[in-house]
This record gives sequence, C-alpha cells and structure tokens, in this order.
Amino acid sequence: MMEQEHSHSPEAIAARLRDGSMQSYLRDFVYGAIDGAVTTFAIVAGVEGAGLSHGIIVALGAANILADGFSMAAGNYSGSKADLDDRKRIAAIEARHIEYHRDGEIEELRQILQMRGLKGDILEQATQEIAADKDKWIDLMLTDEYGLPRDPPHPFKAASATFVAFLAAGVVPLTPFIFDLDNAFAWAICATLLTFFLIGSIKSRWSLAKWWWSGAETLSIGAIAALIAFFVGSLFQT
Repeated sequence: MMEQEHSHSPEAIAARLRDGSMQSYLRDFVYGAIDGAVTTFAIVAGVEGAGLSHGIIVALGAANILADGFSMAAGNYSGSKADLDDRKRIAAIEARHIEYHRDGEIEELRQILQMRGLKGDILEQATQEIAADKDKWIDLMLTDEYGLPRDPPHPFKAASATFVAFLAAGVVPLTPFIFDLDNAFAWAICATLLTFFLIGSIKSRWSLAKWWWSGAETLSIGAIAALIAFFVGSLFQT
C-alpha cells in the first residue's frame, strides 16, 4: 500500500483547509543558489584563468556575493511586487464589475462553474452561494477567469529566499581562497560542482525526477557555465 503523504481524517482535512496552502519558495531558493554558485565561480575561474592573485579573487568574489546577491533579491522583490500590484488591480476591476454589472458577472460565474462539471439545480445553487460572498467570488474569478494563482505572492519572503540562497552557495567557490588552501582552485572546482549536484538533488524532493538525475542535470548546467567563464578569463591571461 502506498504511504500517505498526509492524514485524510476529517479533523486533519479541516485543519489543512483552515490553515490554507503553504506557498513554496523553492523556485526562488534554487534560482538564487544556482546563480550564486555560477556567478561567483565565474569570477573565481575568470581571475584564476587570467593569472591574477588570490587576494583579487577573494575581493572580487566577496563584492559579487554582496552586490549581485542584493541585486537579484531586489529584482525578485520588484517582480513579485509587480505581480501583487497587478493582482490588486484586477481584483479592483472585478469588484467594480460586480457592483455595476452584477448580472453579467453572475453569468460568468455560472459558466465557470459549469465548466467545472456542475449543472442543473446544483449549478444554480452553487452560483448563488458563491455570489453571496464578494471576496470569495472575486478570488474565484482571479483564478478561473484570469489564470492567477490562488495565493498572492509575498515579495519580501521571495526576495529573502533568493538572497540567502545566493549567499550560501556563492561563498562556496571562495572558501578555499579565504583559507589559502594549497591547490585552492582545484578545491574550488570540486566544491562548486558538488554544490551544483546538491542543489539538484535537493530540488528533486519537490519533483518526480530521481535525486541523482536532478543532481546531474544541475551539475551539467553549472559545469558548462564554469567552463565558459574559465575560457573567457584565460583569454586575458598575462
């Protein structure tokens, strides 16, 4: 028998629905982690390929982690905020339509519910019940008429996930140089590739892909970016 992912008792179901859905920030975290590892390693590989000192690698890498990480977080915040503002704009439009064109909006609601499989008396009853609650009515129109997600975005949380992931992954390629290890660049390569693999493996927890396949896929993407960066840096080697 397949193991249940969560309980289906009446009490557990009621509690889950009452608490609402848990918004995932997996996309923001993975995006920040991969970009943090790639861009910082790109600097490491480029400077190493150019034959410059390890001190320059640490300085440029640290500047990249802070500046680029903040830039990515700010960009994610602005994008999520734009989505949220657009959602509010559409909700305001729907509220005006309900106020001034109620019959037309009720017909839209009826057809949406009909497309979901309701018909006859049940369709009419459901239409009237939903139309009696303006907020729930608008929420349904946002998802079914405009295709928006059920839950609104949270810009600050999304930006925070991106920034934290960028910092955590971005510091990995710099660590061997910070501690001035022998063969620091070789250590940086190994640590960064391992980070790519771990990011992909963790990502598989929320997908149907095998952990090793997801890890190898992310590793391949990161490795290509690293090779490009090293090649470009080597062109300027003194």
